[in-house]
Amino acid sequence: MCRLLRFFVDESDEVSAVNHKTLLPLFLVLLLCFSAAALAEETEELFVENQWNYVEKSMDATHGIPENAAGALERIRLRGKLLVAMEPYYPPQEFIDPSRTGQDQYIGADVELARLIAERMGVELEIVPMEFSRVLFAVADGECDLAISALAYTPSRAVMMTLSKGYYYSGDTVSSGMLIRTEDRAEITCIEDLAKRVIVAQSGSLQESQTAENVLYYKEFRRVSTMQEVYGMVQEGLADAATVDVETGLAYVKNHPSCRLMMVDGIQFDLEEQFEGDRIAGRKGELQLIYFVNGVIDEVLSSGQYQAWYDEYEPIAALLEAQKL
Repeated sequence: MCRLLRFFVDESDEVSAVNHKTLLPLFLVLLLCFSAAALAEETEELFVENQWNYVEKSMDATHGIPENAAGALERIRLRGKLLVAMEPYYPPQEFIDPSRTGQDQYIGADVELARLIAERMGVELEIVPMEFSRVLFAVADGECDLAISALAYTPSRAVMMTLSKGYYYSGDTVSSGMLIRTEDRAEITCIEDLAKRVIVAQSGSLQESQTAENVLYYKEFRRVSTMQEVYGMVQEGLADAATVDVETGLAYVKNHPSCRLMMVDGIQFDLEEQFEGDRIAGRKGELQLIYFVNGVIDEVLSSGQYQAWYDEYEPIAALLEAQKL
């Protein structure tokens, strides 16, 4: 553009005078067009969800909250604190050490992940304990910034929240199954045997939705707030079967040898591969925040740190469970 203007200015005075008058408005119009295009490019939506409504991509979180932070990420920086909603009763990922007090009482692999996210942000961490059924609502209502509580992907959660990529995978396939009393092992062997039985699951969990999708006939389907209630209802005879994560259910049976519970071999609900992995949830639309979170997830997955935390807290959780017996 500068070269074009100079060409006309170097002509005769008469032509130069005419072209000064005609080219100046043209130059201004072109300048405005280029500026508008540049502005549009800068303000273009950079953060996106995939076709399953969760965030796959990430940003480098090792340098802290970026200067162009907006929304929840900017509010966290200004507040100087990350508020994380969590149900701290799901060992070894989140549980309470009764020998500690305050924020120090919350321990587990998810707690360590939350601490690392806050550390990368350069802010303080505050765990906000609550029932599992309230965890997502606390984020949706703006009471907390993130929900970190062994959350599995479900389509309804992906519509209501902004979900991260997966950060913990329990095995080759993530599965849920049925936990029953050992005395009923001969009577409950397949889904059809549940037709006249009372089933229980944790409210708001993946297991609740999988039960609703896969078990068409039952006497009653009860939802309770905590996993302790789920196990307790089956042990006490208030329910005949509970839909639980297979790995977690097997661990509970192992850590409570006198509970007289078992997992049913013939009932299992598997997740599709793209939906596997525990997720972190933010308020719907807070994509930049989840890009940052995904950056920390990339870090702990590539280093194997999350699995190391899990392995560290698994025996601690088992010991604390044994002390309760």
